[in-house]
Amino acid sequence: MDNTRVYRMTFASVYPLYIQKAEKKGRTKAEVDTIIYWLTGYDEHSLKHQLESKVNMENFFEQAPQINPNVSMIAGMICGYRIEEIKDPLMRKIRCLDKLVDELAKGKSMEKILRV
Repeated sequence: MDNTRVYRMTFASVYPLYIQKAEKKGRTKAEVDTIIYWLTGYDEHSLKHQLESKVNMENFFEQAPQINPNVSMIAGMICGYRIEEIKDPLMRKIRCLDKLVDELAKGKSMEKILRV
């Protein structure tokens, strides 16, 4: 599968879609941000900088301060793919973020989403 199109998308173009998905289900931007902070190690300031810089998805994850060590606990189906079977490390990180936002929109508690 050619993932270059996904990798070149700017994070700033995907981020509002995550927020929109969450808000449609009564969740908040702050919860989406918390998920991103947990997964990537970004904080409010560094996330804002990434959004303003319009980095692509590849650079967003490459520049992440610290991918959460519990990322391996994220499993299941997203976009027709089983996360634990995705071989490409970057695509797996992208799909993990998709999965976490999807869990938020489906009403899971933040404790379950953040695997605490």
